[in-house]
Amino acid sequence: MTQAPRKTEPRWAELSDDVLESLEAGRKRGIEAVRNFVDEVTSVVEGESRRKTVIDAALKLAEELVTTRIEFMRGVVRSAGEAVNKQ
Repeated sequence: MTQAPRKTEPRWAELSDDVLESLEAGRKRGIEAVRNFVDEVTSVVEGESRRKTVIDAALKLAEELVTTRIEFMRGVVRSAGEAVNKQ
């Protein structure tokens, strides 16, 4: 008896999954880093207003870093897609 050929995912689908997993792992690490930062700042900086200023600045920095990471990953995926399409 012959078996029907097994349908396999194309390599680009695997790359997409890898990228999504990487983004999710980075998101979780980022959240943990912000929590640790807030804990450190809270114990060192006196005054609610000063803490808020420092924490807001750190969150803005984190947002910029995440945006940069996402743009980088989009570029990687775009390049990978172009390379796969050329084959």
